[in-house]
Amino acid sequence: MERPAWAPRGIDISVPSVSRMYDYYLGGSHNFEVDREAARRAMEFMPGLPKVMQANRAFLRRAVRFAAGEGITQFLDIGSGIPTFGNVHEVAQGACPGARVVYVDHDPVAVAHSEAVLAGNEDADVVAGDLRKPGDILADPRLRRLLDLNRPVALLLVAILHFVEDEDDPYGAVAQLRDALAPGSLLVVSHAAYEGIPLPQEQAGGAVGVYKDIRNPLIMRSRDDIARFFEGYDMVEPGLVPMPNWRPDPASEDEDPYSFSGFAGVGRAA
Repeated sequence: MERPAWAPRGIDISVPSVSRMYDYYLGGSHNFEVDREAARRAMEFMPGLPKVMQANRAFLRRAVRFAAGEGITQFLDIGSGIPTFGNVHEVAQGACPGARVVYVDHDPVAVAHSEAVLAGNEDADVVAGDLRKPGDILADPRLRRLLDLNRPVALLLVAILHFVEDEDDPYGAVAQLRDALAPGSLLVVSHAAYEGIPLPQEQAGGAVGVYKDIRNPLIMRSRDDIARFFEGYDMVEPGLVPMPNWRPDPASEDEDPYSFSGFAGVGRAA
């Protein structure tokens, strides 16, 4: 397999990556055939996966605009993925010039392309980090350069917690991040669930099995389990709801049925 010029040295391009599969679902070009093949296998079970990802990105943009409207000028996006149209810094800095954004991802392709996109942007940076090690993220000098943790931060955990298994204590990681941030900070979460998928659970489970096969298990939590991530936060209206139902744009009634898969919500730290 020929290595594209944009692929960082040292990565194994024969192993699928959930970040690059996400890029493929969104119509991006920074993915390999192994990623496309895995994504197509998942779509054999859930043909609407691209619609789910599009709804997820739309929720992210609405949540960032909401945070900016609430006066928050600092954003920490963990599990940010490969840059695509409508990135957090574009939305945040468009709404509030001078807003500061730190992206975090453990995929080398995502980090490399974020660095390229952010070149020359003094108010945004990217950190190579893993949600399972929140202390390392918080201590990174790139983050410390841009974010003042004594002031409110919008913490974005969008489509990432469902890739952290219970044995890796995702609730503890979220709590550690919560405790490091100032009162008034926001937590923005979207999370996969069987609830809302317009398919029998057995069929949707086939797509989940593809992620297990590539050793990136997709953890489908219940609404109650997802709500636990907001402990210590006051939920912002309308609460934890399907993605298109969170402060929808006017055309939300035209959403594809797959867009209502899983849940999204925003909480405010007391």
